[in-house]
Amino acid sequence: MEEAEGNYWITKFRFKLIVIYFLKITLLSLAIGILLTSMATFVAVNSVMIFAVTFMTVFCGMLIFKPTWGVTKLEVANYLNVAYPELEESAGLLLKPLQDLSLLERFQRDKINGAFPLPNSLKKASKGIWVNLILLIGVLIVHQFLPLNTLVSQPPAALTNLNAVKEQLLPGIKDFNVQILPPAYTGKKTRTQNQFTLKAEIGAQVVWRIETTVAVKKLRLIFNDREIITLNEDGRFSRVINQAGFYQIELDGKKSDLYPIEIIPDLPVSIKIIAPTPYTTIDVGQVPKVNLAALLKDDYGISDAYISATLSSGKGEGVSFTEKKLSFNTDVNNKMAVRLTKILDLTALGMKPGDELYFFIMAKDNHGQHSRSDVYMVTIVDTTELMSMAGMAKGIDLVPAYFRSQRQIIIDTEKLLKEQGTLALEEFKNRSNSLGMDQKLLRLRYGKFLGEESETAIGGEHDHEEGEEHTTAAFGDVKALMDEYAHKHDIAEDATFFEPELKKQLKAVLNEMWSSELRLRTYKPQEALPYEYKALRLLKDLQQKSRAYVAKTTLKTTKLKMEKRLSGELTKIVQPTQHATFEHTDRSIEELKILLSILEYRKTGRAFNYGDRELLRAGEKQLIIAASTHPTSYLAALKAIRKISLANNVNVADIDIVQSTIQKLLGKEISKPQAPVASPEVNLYRSYFNHLQNANQ
Repeated sequence: MEEAEGNYWITKFRFKLIVIYFLKITLLSLAIGILLTSMATFVAVNSVMIFAVTFMTVFCGMLIFKPTWGVTKLEVANYLNVAYPELEESAGLLLKPLQDLSLLERFQRDKINGAFPLPNSLKKASKGIWVNLILLIGVLIVHQFLPLNTLVSQPPAALTNLNAVKEQLLPGIKDFNVQILPPAYTGKKTRTQNQFTLKAEIGAQVVWRIETTVAVKKLRLIFNDREIITLNEDGRFSRVINQAGFYQIELDGKKSDLYPIEIIPDLPVSIKIIAPTPYTTIDVGQVPKVNLAALLKDDYGISDAYISATLSSGKGEGVSFTEKKLSFNTDVNNKMAVRLTKILDLTALGMKPGDELYFFIMAKDNHGQHSRSDVYMVTIVDTTELMSMAGMAKGIDLVPAYFRSQRQIIIDTEKLLKEQGTLALEEFKNRSNSLGMDQKLLRLRYGKFLGEESETAIGGEHDHEEGEEHTTAAFGDVKALMDEYAHKHDIAEDATFFEPELKKQLKAVLNEMWSSELRLRTYKPQEALPYEYKALRLLKDLQQKSRAYVAKTTLKTTKLKMEKRLSGELTKIVQPTQHATFEHTDRSIEELKILLSILEYRKTGRAFNYGDRELLRAGEKQLIIAASTHPTSYLAALKAIRKISLANNVNVADIDIVQSTIQKLLGKEISKPQAPVASPEVNLYRSYFNHLQNANQ
């Protein structure tokens, strides 16, 4: 072979390997995709999407975890050396230029030229194609001949009938249907069903149409065992459903089963504010803007949403309030879920340092229901108030001297920034570093309030002093042995008497002082100023929290009439009388408890007497009241208790249903304190003691 022919043959062989690899993973992806698509039809999922997602997942996964498509010529040559011993591990010589080969390598290249083309070079690589092809054919046969896709061809109405509730109809009913017309604001279409069990939107118009096999004298609908509606000859009746309950059909004195009426409520708009936090403070140096983001959800659509903001300016008697209505950047457009954003520009709203902004979100749905969020608050720090000495002379102040020190650091920093243009660079750095030292000293003084004894006390290691030795632990004393190898210290924070909330704020003060010191020592006083102001604000809040307010109280006495004083007249002093009124107590809870025990005795086969049946009727009334508001929870028990009252045989399943529902009605009973009861052994000891005492006497 010529010089370029060996390289060409290996390049061609590499291309064939890559084509075979892509063909194998394509067949495998088709087989798995068709198989999962056939299985997905059982749950009526979109089969096209399932197939596309499965095919792309398997195909891309094979490309990533087995990247045969990236094989190089050298790797192909190594593969040929392993598969064909006659190449004598020299296939790589075909890839090198002839002038780069030594004399011995040229002789070896000429020797292996006779082995090309290699026989059955693609036999091993092509085996996977046949395996995947057989798998794909098998999956196609299963998909074609087994009825896996019958559910997909059915209309949506057929799918709903599969889950329809099985109902027992009166023998005289020939045909019936129930038409539900949802309110217009829901955007839902009119639907018709062939079952009496109702589940409708609140405010929906429901139309019953009932046909009988023969003419009947009386066809009535009984709602909640109280309201009776007589139907016309055409068997049609219409009503607006606004509350849950149950009903039954009466046909010439024969009553049907109880059918529940469930209501789909229309809830107001749900408002969730993602940002900002409920209380936001704009410190010195921060941009006076707040990003507002909220997520609104509703059942049928949101018609309007806006921000109601109230700006509070001034203090004391000069305070003023300004209300504003702000709109969002995004229109709701009757969407059921929408994310709304708004940038609150505090400067544009007219806020100044010391002002407060209160805002909340108002939303209205398509039904006209209003909802509002919690009130959020934004404040801008007033530097003038922080620098004032008001309140320093009165009240309890834990560290009054240190307040002045922090304030002095701020004054010196602002003075340094004003004089920066007139100072030499070296002097500017020295003054900034000196302020950093002052901030450090102040931080260490405040650290003492948290129990820190030195600068290295925060998370630092402890070095033993010279001559400090550990005592030898006694043999068998585990605690002393542990003390020898585990040096223990008191926790610094526990060495103080402050409350946890106060400690938390003191930690925040130290963090701000750390940040301020860092920037002062790196000659960035402009960046340190916001941290200094924030530390002062936290200290000011700490001072206010330490003050206690006691309201002034006065003693008001009844004015005495001097003309009656010391006269001795007792005519208007009468004997006290006590009036008591006896009200009728509700015994429904006690009756339900007794009914539980009666039903338990009924399981043994004991028949009901007159008193038992009265309690059954009382329990039935309680279940009727409960089922009229929550039919899904109590209607089954109402049916069961009526069966128990009429049946001669014992049905344990019905009794269990009624008992569990009564337990739900009773709820969890709160245990009452009771006098301790002595055990029999204690009584025996006491009797023996009394007997001995009487014998001694």
